[in-house]
Amino acid sequence: MRCLLHLVLVSGVLLVCGCGGDDQGRDATGTPGPSSTDSSDGNTDGSPKQYRIAVIPKGTSHDFWLSVRHGAETAAKELGNVEVIWKGTQKEDNKEGQILILDSFIVQGVDGICLAPIDREAMIPVVSRARDRKIPTVVFDSGLADESVYVSYVATDNYKGGVMAAQRMGKVLGGKGNVIMLRYQAGSQSTENREKGFLETLAKEFPGIKVLSDNQRATSDINEAKLKSTSMLLKYKSELDGVFTVCEPHNKGMLAALEDNKLTSKVKFVAFDSSPRMIEGLANDTVHGVVLQDPVNMGYVAVKTMAAHLGGQEVEKRISTGEYVATAENRNEKKMASVLNPEKHAP
Repeated sequence: MRCLLHLVLVSGVLLVCGCGGDDQGRDATGTPGPSSTDSSDGNTDGSPKQYRIAVIPKGTSHDFWLSVRHGAETAAKELGNVEVIWKGTQKEDNKEGQILILDSFIVQGVDGICLAPIDREAMIPVVSRARDRKIPTVVFDSGLADESVYVSYVATDNYKGGVMAAQRMGKVLGGKGNVIMLRYQAGSQSTENREKGFLETLAKEFPGIKVLSDNQRATSDINEAKLKSTSMLLKYKSELDGVFTVCEPHNKGMLAALEDNKLTSKVKFVAFDSSPRMIEGLANDTVHGVVLQDPVNMGYVAVKTMAAHLGGQEVEKRISTGEYVATAENRNEKKMASVLNPEKHAP
């Protein structure tokens, strides 16, 4: 199956000490498998200990999170002794709602938490509360400002993704032109690193490209992103050559604005994260590059890492799940196609 090819890409780096299988029901990474009977980590009857792991995404309304959920639940099925409890706010700007969800899982006494923080600062106190109650947290997708409160960080190298976006923009513009970038809401470490990587790389590697605007922001609401995009396009329409957006809802809003203003044939568009609209855009030359994460692998590795930690194994503090750039030329290649159109949780 396609998803199995990329689900295991980074499993080999899950553990600092993971270097091959053994005879005690562990897989090649050292992560306990469903048949593990290690008495130090099991029940008195020799069966593996059962774990309840809460998986909390930034939001639940976008394709990306459906793929993360698919990966998380695939990991739980493989392990056999893990129950994934999936719960998140609908919108990705509801940090108060995410805090309430976290606190509710602390009260329930889950064994572990996998969290994609909406805000790098605001989530620190509640993750600290979980730690004080002996409930560990694996952070995924987007980081926290205090690394001491979590066990491991499983994510894309978002700064590198921003670098790759700038390099793609530089290539499609031939190293010169005028561009704009629409920022995400403040406080999201993942998107801030994408923005930083993009801007710093343009300045360093492409002095012939001028950034006309990089101070406009929008939340995860597609309609808001479209309004902000439209305003920017109208302001810079006569001199604009390229645009960059840093997340799925912004991609959709910007593409709609480009289409409404009949600018898709004039303006080069580089996006971050896939969706059916981006795949279609690569095919019809209205999208000129998509920086990709591997959301299935991210959810999979986050749960596997938490299970390994709960089983008493040492896990790495930072685990990268990969970054890619899809273009019209490579979009049908096997690996690229799998991350452009990843498996999703079936409602």
